[in-house]
Amino acid sequence: MMQSYETMYILRPDLSEEQVEEAIARYQSILSERGAHNIEIQNRGKRRLAYEINKHQEGIYIQMNYEADGSHVAPLERAMRLSEEVIRYLTMKIKQPKKKDQKPASQGTQPAEAEA
Repeated sequence: MMQSYETMYILRPDLSEEQVEEAIARYQSILSERGAHNIEIQNRGKRRLAYEINKHQEGIYIQMNYEADGSHVAPLERAMRLSEEVIRYLTMKIKQPKKKDQKPASQGTQPAEAEA
């Protein structure tokens, strides 16, 4: 069953622009080869980290939103875990908002008017 996921990962700050694009393409291809749909990628740029990670004070933030089967997330995370260019990653399942049945307001419940 297809679920919506968001994966945020942080690349080392010393990577060149070309290396960043290669990493993005690599992780996008891992998802698309396994049948993920609606892959949206946002390069958030280089930002200061809240705390030092592996002696890095900055990182390049990349966000991916996609729809995939739950079994497709594990190979992506495994590739990120084994990569030396990724210093941190996190995948979250995005809950789709449930559509509420909107019932018309009953006519007997009108707000009371303020008396002046």
